[in-house]
Amino acid sequence: MISSELKAYLHEFAANDQAKMVVLTGAGISAESGIPTFRGKEGYWKIGSVNYQPQDIGTMKMFKQSPQEVWKWYLFRHTVCNNAQPNPGHYAVAEMEKVLGGKRFTLVTQNVDGLHFRAGSTFKNTLLIHGDLTHVRCSKDSCDTELLPFPKGIAPKNRESDISPEEWELLKCVNCGALTRPHVLWFDEYYNEKYYKYETALHKNKEADLLIVVGTSGATNLPNKMYYNALNNNKQIVVVNLDSSIFSRTLEANQTGHVLLGKSGEILPEILAAIKDTI
Repeated sequence: MISSELKAYLHEFAANDQAKMVVLTGAGISAESGIPTFRGKEGYWKIGSVNYQPQDIGTMKMFKQSPQEVWKWYLFRHTVCNNAQPNPGHYAVAEMEKVLGGKRFTLVTQNVDGLHFRAGSTFKNTLLIHGDLTHVRCSKDSCDTELLPFPKGIAPKNRESDISPEEWELLKCVNCGALTRPHVLWFDEYYNEKYYKYETALHKNKEADLLIVVGTSGATNLPNKMYYNALNNNKQIVVVNLDSSIFSRTLEANQTGHVLLGKSGEILPEILAAIKDTI
């Protein structure tokens, strides 16, 4: 149950047709749909007798060394995401966009699973700051090919599935013939505007009066920067997470904002209801 203080603020926010909101989501919102965060026991990937973690597999370094193993892992992830369904948290975020309109609402997501879109969020008002698994791109920097749709004809994969020769051909760039790569931000790469809308995310965050942070611990640079920019500029911040994080602890230490510990699939519909009460 959200507090009466937060409910009053949300009523005030919603009534001001100039007030803007950014919702920043991370893996926690999709974990409630059954998608593992890949940072725990589900994150490993076995090559020979060695267990690798996402920080090892999800890198350009590993892709150059073992491109097929990296692609096997991402094809498995792609299958996991396709098998999942949006939960009430995803639907609540999509409805916030619909209620507030594109001029007042921006979704910034670290998630690559596509669940926000399947719940009704629009590409126009969503910034995919870690990329997404519905697209691939050429692995050669010199190739000018834009993002390519995930190739059709690749069968669902489990951890033991191999990539057939025919599927491997489908993973080659249609422009130059080089191997494509997943359109995701790897652990040894940096944010940029071209692929990950770095500057746009910071600009939208700067414009916003309210930042709602959902299911992310702030382990990566851009979400961290967005949070502290909002905090240092006295913007209203709401943190929704199952567990305590650097974000929630900072708000509590500064005695500001609102920390809501619990399932986003239960809390976000309450926030949505408070907004809809006024509009």
